[in-house]
Amino acid sequence: MGKKQKKEVEPSPKDAFNSLVIESRNVHTVVLMLDSPEDEILLKACEAIYKFAEKGDENKISLLALGAIPRLAKLIPHEDKQIHMYATMAFGVMATNSEVRKSMRQLNFLPSIIACLAPDDDVVVHELATLCLASMSIDFTSKVEIHEKGGMEPLIHLLSSPDPDVQKNSIECISNLVKDYVCRAALNEINGIFPVLNLLNSEYPVIQHLALQTLITISTDVESRKALCQNDGHESLLQVLDTPEFSDLHADTLHVLANCLEEAQNVAIIRETGALEKLLVLVATSTFPEAQRHATNAITRSARNSETRHIFHQDGLEKVLVMLLGINNDAIRIAACEAIAVMSEDEASKETFRTESIAHVVPLLTSDNVEIKEAAALALANLTTANSSNARAVFVAEGVEPLVKLLTEPIDGIVVNAAATITNLALQEPIRASIQNYGTMTAITEPLKSSNTLVQSKAALVVASLACDANGRTELRNAGGLEPLVELLHSNNEEVKRNACWAILVCAKDEPTTAELCKFGALEILQEVNLSSSRKNNFSEAAVKRLLDHNTALKYALTGYLSSSDIIADGFYDPGRIKPGMKVLTLEEFSNQELNQHRPILLINTKRTDGQSAGLSIDDKLTEALSAASNRFPSSKSYTKDKSSSKSKSRGKKEEEKLKEEQLQLKTEEEEKNKPWECPYDVLFDAYISEVTRNILPLASTKEQIVALATFVSDKMGGPVSKEKLHEFTWELHIADVKFELKSNIIPIGKIQKGTYYHRALLFKALADRIGIGCSLVRGNYTRAWNEVQLVDQPPQDIIGLFVPPTTYILDLMHQVGNLMKSGSPDAAHYETYTSCKLASCKCCKQLSWYLDHFEKN
Repeated sequence: MGKKQKKEVEPSPKDAFNSLVIESRNVHTVVLMLDSPEDEILLKACEAIYKFAEKGDENKISLLALGAIPRLAKLIPHEDKQIHMYATMAFGVMATNSEVRKSMRQLNFLPSIIACLAPDDDVVVHELATLCLASMSIDFTSKVEIHEKGGMEPLIHLLSSPDPDVQKNSIECISNLVKDYVCRAALNEINGIFPVLNLLNSEYPVIQHLALQTLITISTDVESRKALCQNDGHESLLQVLDTPEFSDLHADTLHVLANCLEEAQNVAIIRETGALEKLLVLVATSTFPEAQRHATNAITRSARNSETRHIFHQDGLEKVLVMLLGINNDAIRIAACEAIAVMSEDEASKETFRTESIAHVVPLLTSDNVEIKEAAALALANLTTANSSNARAVFVAEGVEPLVKLLTEPIDGIVVNAAATITNLALQEPIRASIQNYGTMTAITEPLKSSNTLVQSKAALVVASLACDANGRTELRNAGGLEPLVELLHSNNEEVKRNACWAILVCAKDEPTTAELCKFGALEILQEVNLSSSRKNNFSEAAVKRLLDHNTALKYALTGYLSSSDIIADGFYDPGRIKPGMKVLTLEEFSNQELNQHRPILLINTKRTDGQSAGLSIDDKLTEALSAASNRFPSSKSYTKDKSSSKSKSRGKKEEEKLKEEQLQLKTEEEEKNKPWECPYDVLFDAYISEVTRNILPLASTKEQIVALATFVSDKMGGPVSKEKLHEFTWELHIADVKFELKSNIIPIGKIQKGTYYHRALLFKALADRIGIGCSLVRGNYTRAWNEVQLVDQPPQDIIGLFVPPTTYILDLMHQVGNLMKSGSPDAAHYETYTSCKLASCKCCKQLSWYLDHFEKN
């Protein structure tokens, strides 16, 4: 029997290593194992790291510090599906930490993660890969990179994944991505809106919320809104609103629908399906204030389109807005007022709002919330624009007083809207009187000083609307509002400047206001504005004319002409020709000047300011004038008597009286210094008026009155002077004597006993205006001035009964006194200009010509 031989084992190669199971409790060791070339070790290391990172952020930070991130990134595209899966899972979990994401952004790992979204990959890989992308998409730079690496389309496909975690991560990532407008456009291009809409049917609220957040974001884009409605997105959204179980989604759903309303085309589509009416009802009755606010704001934006406003009106939006005004929520009330303001651009809506909303809006003007006051004032401003019925409704609702109070608010928007509303209300006479009773002109003074051009513009319009009444002008003048109004003429804003010109045009309807405006330089500024073709406007030109119409002194100084309708009243003064743009001083300012050699200022004034009784006869007035002159120079007799009596007093008493006299003199000087300036009373001119009224006014014809008045003026001014002896008529020396006597550059016209052309022409015009003789006053060169009168010549027999236009004559007051020279005739031309004088070649006249030229310039 033979024995069974034993089989021998072949020895292993020298470099072979028997299988070994490695277990480690050291994280650093496990991280180093990620560099192993053996798949089994890599798999165990990736699995261990995934489980370790899942436990919390501290572990993630530890792995980051040990360098696990770049090692895991290399393993994501590994051929072994298990290694690939666990590496992706670990990477996805690690990406939820912000510090880790900072490190990840330095690596080019996104293509590997996006590749994990392929349909044939494992669901677990999809879940963690989308988790990673959702985390990375929080940062803007990663949004752009995910889109550029092609991550949008596979994410859209995964929205239909059967795994809810994949859906949740995918829609979260998309919701972050579409915050960038490039990604929104990309989503629309790949038809990604419909898959997002489908998620509204999910049984998981978190997915539904994320889908709605995505839709809210993309519905801010025009093209996306159109695509949303074309995909019947509004139907899906309305289904959500119809589902009571989805009440927590209603706010976001309303927000999306409201955004869609911004397109007129979408409004029409939604309306055709009957959904618009349902939407408006839901807006009014929703229990979610934030949703109502968003919806109302979106409706406001949509209503800026006229076609959309018409649709909203037909579907009864006005009633919905009135209901929103009744909700006790400031944000909703503000949104409703803003919507009313926009809808008020439609006339039909204005009519509806009159009975529905004005009574609800007016009380909001007194709210403690400044934003509510601003929105309410805006709504009323638009409701009352070009609508007198709505203006009356605001008045009936007692809205005037709170509107006037809003003018003093520090918020520019409130002031602008309140001022606009007041301007609209002031167009009606009864309301305007009520507005003024609340001190509007006083309240508007501060807005006129604002640095905001819109406030300035609206404030000027308020002045223009209220200054048409004398009470309004007086209040503005007393409140100091004229100076800031004039300052607005310097504005570079065309609207501000135009409205300021308009306000000044209205204000310049009476002499006190006109004088105040001119005092602040309104005339000079307007003249400067009118010199520029680009800066002037119709109101600036009209304002200059109005200022001059109500201030004949300025008009004559600047234009050198007064028509028969320009009446010379008390206080008129002639400072001579003033160049355009130069400041015209007031009479009081002229009176404060030192005595000079310049042309005197001629004054016309019969208004008493010293309390004396009026209506004295001419003899009484002359006696009064002589008495006043004699009182200035006490007689020597009385002086001697005082002196002799004083000698009889004791030395101590004399010193005491002297001290009292000095104190009395100081007191008198102080009183004189503080005494307000008074315009000098011209007693002689007052006597002239009485005389011509008694002797010339009763004459039968106008021509007789003119000739008689011309003779009267000539007699008072030195009588006729022949042309040959004109140079011997030393009127200028007489004027100098009068100035020296009065110690003033201002000479009342009655004080002049030797007057040349311009003195006589002014006196004739002043007297003619008092007795109703129509004449004009024209300033010529040098010392020339003349009066023009219009008379109807006797018509020929063959045209009796037909209208004959009057003829203009120039009246001679200097040479052939009373001679009427037809305008345009050689005699009239000679009278008008000194240079046409036939004696101009003589030496004497040449000297006189030079003197007059020099005198006129000075």
